[in-house]
Amino acid sequence: MFHILVVDDDKNTRRYLRAVLESEKYTVSECSNGAEALETLDREYVDLVILDVMMPKMDGYEFTKQLRASGSTLPVLMVTAKQLPQDKHMGFISGTDDYISKPIDETEMLLRIRALLRRARIVSERRITFGDVTVDYDSMTVTGHGETQQLPQKEFLLLYKLLSYPGKIFTRIQLMDEIWGADSETGWETVTVHIGRLRKRFEGWDEFEIESVRGLGYKAVKKI
Repeated sequence: MFHILVVDDDKNTRRYLRAVLESEKYTVSECSNGAEALETLDREYVDLVILDVMMPKMDGYEFTKQLRASGSTLPVLMVTAKQLPQDKHMGFISGTDDYISKPIDETEMLLRIRALLRRARIVSERRITFGDVTVDYDSMTVTGHGETQQLPQKEFLLLYKLLSYPGKIFTRIQLMDEIWGADSETGWETVTVHIGRLRKRFEGWDEFEIESVRGLGYKAVKKI
């Protein structure tokens, strides 16, 4: 059972979020500001933080900065009434993983929570498993169909990135910057070449597919 820490100075908001989360079988703890939340994290194991921005003593931005400065990769979902792009930019710069605006859409919030918890599990385990297929980051191997394939580094990192976010579209430039580096002199066409190699390598594997999205880029689709 996942443990979620709700941090908000408004008591009614905390009660509301607790009710929604507990109805989904999450364990919930509450804090009224960032300083109190940091103290709670020293005492309790938490899987995810839902965090308001504007709070006394320590706001959401400062909490997240201090959390990341300590080396923690704990998923943080920032919730705020602020909807200007620069406010969201501040949240991401401080280290939040995702952002949702008030008034809160319950379904959207729960979907974002599930996605963050899934990504956190992938990061901690350093492997992706679905059906009989296992993609192992440490060995840079893909196992399935009774065989284990060791991939060249760039091919593996490209596949791992796409499968970590199934259904999410990545542009060639995004993939190029993350895997080859923003300073790389290699053209973005190399992404297309590596995608072609991956498709050929896993031709006939029905568990997943790398799809082209016309005019945008690529996405991985898990079929089981």
